[in-house]
Amino acid sequence: MGEVDEFLSAVLPRQRQAEIALHNGDAGPRKRLWSHKDPVTVLGAAKTVSGWAEVEGLFDWLASNFSNCGSHELDVTASGASGDLGYVVGFEHTTASVGGEAPTPYALRVTLIFRREDGEWKEVHRHADPMPGVRSTHEQLGRFK
Repeated sequence: MGEVDEFLSAVLPRQRQAEIALHNGDAGPRKRLWSHKDPVTVLGAAKTVSGWAEVEGLFDWLASNFSNCGSHELDVTASGASGDLGYVVGFEHTTASVGGEAPTPYALRVTLIFRREDGEWKEVHRHADPMPGVRSTHEQLGRFK
């Protein structure tokens, strides 16, 4: 197995578990996936933050607004790993409730950057934005608390 395959096999299952949990109202798995060492940043579909304190607060806020995750898939279009840095680029497709409304599908383009810390891959950056022409969280933001 090559370096990129090892990276993906280490991060993708944890990434999926973290996203499903977050969309069911539990930020814990996503917070465990992430580095708590700065620099960490989120250029998110809902908010942009930097520094662990702000990132952690964002994850708690997101979890408080999401529930009823019916599905979550990440379609990887590009990835790489070299040394202690790795990245994943793709499209997230999620169905979940926002603000207590009925579950609705939405899709985001995402770039995820990871840094190896003490032998474990930790996410350090997330950039997500709506896919053109596809329902997104921006259309649902009015339901966020």
